[in-house]
Amino acid sequence: MSKNDFNRSYDLADRLSEGAMSTEEASLNLLARLIAAGRGGRSEIDALIAAEMKTLGCEDESFDYDPAAVPLVAEFAAEQPGGQQIERCLVGRLSGHTDGTGRSLILFAHPDPEPHREAPAWQADPFTARIAEGRMTGWGVADDLAGIAVMIRSVALLKAAGLSPAAPLALVSAPSKSHRRGIAAALHRGLDADAAVYLHPAESGKGLDEIKAFAPGQIEFQVTVEGRPPETNEPAHTAFAHLGVNPFAEAMAVVAALQGLDAERGERVNHPLLKEAVGRSTNLMITHCDYGSTGGSPRIGPSCRLTAAMSLVPGEDLDAARAEIARAVERSGQTSPWLRDHPPLIDWLAGVSAAETDRDSDLYRLVAGTLSSAGARPQVNPLHTSSDIRNPVVQKAIPTVGYGPLCGGLTMAGGHDEWVDVADYLRTIAVTARIVAAWCGLELAG
Repeated sequence: MSKNDFNRSYDLADRLSEGAMSTEEASLNLLARLIAAGRGGRSEIDALIAAEMKTLGCEDESFDYDPAAVPLVAEFAAEQPGGQQIERCLVGRLSGHTDGTGRSLILFAHPDPEPHREAPAWQADPFTARIAEGRMTGWGVADDLAGIAVMIRSVALLKAAGLSPAAPLALVSAPSKSHRRGIAAALHRGLDADAAVYLHPAESGKGLDEIKAFAPGQIEFQVTVEGRPPETNEPAHTAFAHLGVNPFAEAMAVVAALQGLDAERGERVNHPLLKEAVGRSTNLMITHCDYGSTGGSPRIGPSCRLTAAMSLVPGEDLDAARAEIARAVERSGQTSPWLRDHPPLIDWLAGVSAAETDRDSDLYRLVAGTLSSAGARPQVNPLHTSSDIRNPVVQKAIPTVGYGPLCGGLTMAGGHDEWVDVADYLRTIAVTARIVAAWCGLELAG
């Protein structure tokens, strides 16, 4: 039977939606087993994922890698991942036998939940899946075991209908937490496709009403201002303060210079999605000040350190943005003779460029249309910084979007009893199967 014959004989959308419901038990069982595997750590989660990929008939192209050895593209990091074992990225490929009408696709998600911790306390064992009030609860269920399960079960749904993708489809379980850079490693190793879909429940709590198609960039940095304590052996410096240089007071000139840059960029840098969402396209905020100590004698500390972050929009170059920050810090010396003679020191902590998938692209229109036909009201969330959608876009210009089921109680955000909505999870499986079918084309499973 040809693809056209199949589409004339069946309503694919209805068939897959019905299939998702009829295979509900298997889909929930896989998610529950992934949660339970977390008790034994990543090796048990990986073993379960690998077994499921094998059942689907995937060619195994998995590999081990050192996160610190993965080249950074339009990105920098002062600290490489430390104390980690060599990581494993699982890649299962369905080759397809395309006749030229289908296009290749990558589905990816991350298998590494947050490290388990006792607080805040959960209502029940976090590694035993619970379903109550339409929600499944379990450690890592929303971040991102649900994405892994959707990836696998969407292909299983097609297989159950006797179908396979006609064009190449890659399923990628890519470690992500703590700079593990799994998807970046896979791309560097040669993974490529016409498009990619990142399967991850929306941290915003909007479920399938949200599409990740925009990821702001960000530069994190520190500025250290040196001071000079007064020359005295007295334990308290208060009486001698005018004879020293208080680095906290001098750091205020740096704060003013950075605030000036923030105001200038707020007028100059514009992106319509961000402007519409929050009324502004970029910000520079000071997040921490490290100076002095509490208790003991009052003394002038030797230095003051400011920690800050600045957001970027697509099209901004990381090096050019860093240069803007450096010039602003240098300008602080114009108002302070001390800073002119003792320039502040900048430490660049981390930086990622912004990424965006055009809303007029074939991929975005397909995903948005499929979600809409499934009852969602999809809109782009332009506020999720450093999303993994940026890696395929930045590294290989692969259009990439992300979506996932409704979730809440995220451990990564300090919550507890992390959950995904069961109906939305099943709906996401059906939606993903439809997207694979439309993008890759279909052929009868061999």
